[in-house]
Amino acid sequence: MGLPQRFILVLLSIYLYSASVVNTQQEFKIQSVKLIIEPRNDVTAGTNVTLRCQATVSTSTEKGPIREYTILKNDKIVYTKTIGSSEDFVYQLHNARVFSTGLYQCKLDIQGDTKLSKAQRLNVQGLSQPVLHLEMNVVNEGEEVQATCIAPGEIGSFIFFFFDNDEQMSRVEGLSNQAKTTFRLSSGGIHKIHCSYKIRTAEDTFPSTKSNNVTVSVKELSITPVLKISPDSTIYEGDHLNISCSAQNFHSSSEGYKLFLSQGTKLLRTGNSTINHNMVAVPKVSEALTFDCRVEMRNVEKYTKKAISVVELFSVPSLTMFPTEIFQGEIMTLTCNSERFASQRINREDLEYTLYPSKNLPSSGKPGVFNVKALQNDFNYTCSAEAKGIKKDSKTLMIRPKVHVSALKISIEDKVILKKSITILCQSNGSLPINYTLFKDNVQVGTKVIRERNRQAVFMDVINKPGEIQYRCEAKNSLHSNKTGSSQHLSVNVIVPLSLMTLTVIPTPLAISEGEDLRFICSVNGTGPVTFKWYRTGSAVPLQTNTTTETYSSFVIKPVSKNDSDKYYCEASNGANKVRSENVDVQVLMALWKKMLIIVACLLLLSVLLLVASMLYIKSKRDRREAAAELSVKPSSPKSDDPLTVNLTHDTDVYNAATVKVDRAEVSVWSKRKPETESDDEISKMSNEPNVEYTEVVHARSTDPDRVPLRKGTDTVYSELQNSPHGAADPPDYGSVEYAELNREQFEISQYHPQVHSYQDLPEPVD
Repeated sequence: MGLPQRFILVLLSIYLYSASVVNTQQEFKIQSVKLIIEPRNDVTAGTNVTLRCQATVSTSTEKGPIREYTILKNDKIVYTKTIGSSEDFVYQLHNARVFSTGLYQCKLDIQGDTKLSKAQRLNVQGLSQPVLHLEMNVVNEGEEVQATCIAPGEIGSFIFFFFDNDEQMSRVEGLSNQAKTTFRLSSGGIHKIHCSYKIRTAEDTFPSTKSNNVTVSVKELSITPVLKISPDSTIYEGDHLNISCSAQNFHSSSEGYKLFLSQGTKLLRTGNSTINHNMVAVPKVSEALTFDCRVEMRNVEKYTKKAISVVELFSVPSLTMFPTEIFQGEIMTLTCNSERFASQRINREDLEYTLYPSKNLPSSGKPGVFNVKALQNDFNYTCSAEAKGIKKDSKTLMIRPKVHVSALKISIEDKVILKKSITILCQSNGSLPINYTLFKDNVQVGTKVIRERNRQAVFMDVINKPGEIQYRCEAKNSLHSNKTGSSQHLSVNVIVPLSLMTLTVIPTPLAISEGEDLRFICSVNGTGPVTFKWYRTGSAVPLQTNTTTETYSSFVIKPVSKNDSDKYYCEASNGANKVRSENVDVQVLMALWKKMLIIVACLLLLSVLLLVASMLYIKSKRDRREAAAELSVKPSSPKSDDPLTVNLTHDTDVYNAATVKVDRAEVSVWSKRKPETESDDEISKMSNEPNVEYTEVVHARSTDPDRVPLRKGTDTVYSELQNSPHGAADPPDYGSVEYAELNREQFEISQYHPQVHSYQDLPEPVD
């Protein structure tokens, strides 16, 4: 088989194996993981403990998947193992110790899917007793000793302690169950050495019992320190002291020793043989002088101490002043004095006192007494007392001269209103405390003591009567001070609250005409200055503001117009209160000249209308004359020189009212219904009647519904014209009659008739 064929077979095998692996991949589910501690959770040290991890896993095949178990203690991994079976996983703790105490958990991991059991606590009680070993049981004083302390069978983090007669000597920490240390025993005799240990866990520390005691015998060194001080009797301040430090019972050998001389914490001298030290005795306040002599050899140190009392030659001086309170520029007395002195050594006269600074001090004649003038600012003094070369200084005396009260001021914080509380403030410059007294019209009101800087004295008062009131303040630095400051008099005017406000309008609101000056006068009861404000209702902006010391003020609108008609009111305030008047309704009437102008205009208009009416009337008469002149009237037998008259046959007011003059002859017109039929005989008969001319008047139709024609249903009115000297109808002796037709455009005579309420009641003409 060739190489290519083998390669192909290998690839095919890999492919078939991969396919089989994919096909045979199983599914699983971790249902639960449980940790069991056997034999129990609480055990004693040395017990074999088993941690059993039980897991329930559901799989799709009989053969389970690979499992990885992990044991955790206090959230830290202790042990991990991978198994292929479904059996319980077991972790053994052989010979359990206190260090094994903690919280344990079991974690199962299958192909990345993990589950953690609940935590179980294991408590192991009891530590083994430590064992102590020493290299030597007999040593010389200062010689080193090596000790070993063992905690049998224990594991963990250890702290070992080593003790000498129950006094701890050293401490060693580590992870091993045994520790070593070296120490020196500095004193001779029998020493009992023991040890103990503690084991630290994540949660707590567990102590062990004491180890066995090991006895060590220490041989003491024969060297002894010696301290001598002279004089050995009563020592006074200023005496010279001789102090020596040495070693005794020292046997010469190759080893040396070293001496140390100290006073308290101050090292005076050191040396390898006897040490001598000279000094002047200086007492310490409430303490004796303590000296220490030490000898050191082979890391062994021995010492001796002595304390001596030094009698004070004289006490530290004290500096006092009188008087205790002093003001700038005043004379004071400073006294420097030492209260105690050793009379066995000095007299009081041996003490010399000096004051610092000592420039220009006046002599008082007594030792330690100085007269000093107080400066303008703070200053310090000290004094000293000296005897037999010993000098002592007093404490510093700080002197703060007081400042007399000055620049006393008085003020009032609020406005002074009748029967209301006011606040009066008093303040001045000067040293504290300051006593203030308030006077009202030279009568004392009260007192205040101020003990803080930049603070005012506050007084309260109530004024019950109007008028001018005077206040003043007095101040002094203390009740016993002889100098008193006084403020100027503060005069205040009491403000009386406003009341009884009235608003007057001139002229009266019912007699105000355009063009006049309208004056508002506002008055109140109270005290000024008063601020008056006038308002128009509906507006928050005052029309005028005026402040005056009077209790009244006025506001003028000039000239007034119809637009000024409205309601007005005023307000007044004086710092005590604010009052408001009632509203005043102002109605501005028309000006008189406007009224006269309207009357004149009306009269002129009426005159023009009358003139036009007269002209129209005259024109109408002229037009009727012209129309009558155009009528063609032809009488058959007119009489010469007789005027032609035309009368209505009905003698009524209606028919007689319409008359017009034609050629200075009075003419009356009456309507006559045209006969339906006429025969020739009748016509011939009519020819024998007087000459009458019939005129057919055609009237234009009236558009006035109140006007009714004389006859309904026709536009033709027949009128009979008859010659008559007086306008009266002649006897029915008529002449020939001729008809004439009037134009429609002629002026209608009926429009000049007197007013008739109904034309229907008029009688119709008789045929």
